[in-house]
Amino acid sequence: MILQWKAVMTVAENRPLIEVKDLKEYFNINTGMFRSRPLKAVDGVSFTINKGETLGLVGESGCGKTTVGRTILHLYKPTGGEIRYEGRQIKTKEDIRNFRKKATMVFQDPYSSLNPRMTVSDIIGEPLDVHNLCSSKEERHDRILELMDYVGLNSEHAARYAHEFSGGQRQRIGIARALAVNPDFIVCDEPVSALDVSIQAQVINMFDELQEKLGLTYLFIAHDLLVVRHISDRIAVMYLGRMVELADAAAIYDHPLHPYSKSLLSAVPVPDPKIARANKRIALTGDIPSPLNAPSGCPFRTRCPYAAEKCAESMPPFEEISKGHFVACHRLAEINR
Repeated sequence: MILQWKAVMTVAENRPLIEVKDLKEYFNINTGMFRSRPLKAVDGVSFTINKGETLGLVGESGCGKTTVGRTILHLYKPTGGEIRYEGRQIKTKEDIRNFRKKATMVFQDPYSSLNPRMTVSDIIGEPLDVHNLCSSKEERHDRILELMDYVGLNSEHAARYAHEFSGGQRQRIGIARALAVNPDFIVCDEPVSALDVSIQAQVINMFDELQEKLGLTYLFIAHDLLVVRHISDRIAVMYLGRMVELADAAAIYDHPLHPYSKSLLSAVPVPDPKIARANKRIALTGDIPSPLNAPSGCPFRTRCPYAAEKCAESMPPFEEISKGHFVACHRLAEINR
């Protein structure tokens, strides 16, 4: 089966499964005296995810990574832009209902994302019930055991409750629940950040194995750049609601072009002491501006050592500067001489 899937993927690997175009997600924030202002959590983000690949999405806390994932799944109603699945725009309630049979989410916190009043069997079986995917109790039971086996849980765990498990086991339950509808696409919202380092590697390897076995496509949201590098085919870098760089994982790590990407990657720990001493840490000054009061022009200009007048005048376009490598920076050529 895996060999057959790989053969199909050689034909379909360049076919976009998810297309996001100029996605916007604004939240109205009450500022007092019956007035409100829009908080631009996501402001004009565009990218595609090809079938069978993993796109890593990175950036500092509050940059809009999680909002992108939730908006794609229509957990938040998009303020603007387009979301397409297999070329079809998702607009109506029926589109959303059908899309959610093929797209699911693994949440960050395995402690709060599972209902403490439900057994493992009921947690995993809930999507099967909601979408009427099983015709009998026997079929439902067999499917739940199959899903538990996928994620390394034993059948005797089915009657137990979530609080009886460790953090890593709880996240496995959450992953099994996400797999219940037999999805094509999964948004992984920092799925290992709440786990011990020793457990993180096991869960990441399981994501890899499930992708190979089931032909899954991932949007993998994380702030740990080493984790993202391990699992991602391509990596997108976000800052204050906007995309600043997108390229193959190797290109991002070996030759980052945007000043923000350079700073992020300079902070990645290196196990070799000699290399670590030779690496120059690019420290950013100042705090991240509030999305409620974002700077004019390029949102990164207030912390960028290369900022010029034109950076305050207009937002740089998100352009393809080489095959598959997109960057948004007015001074790109001068910075990367």
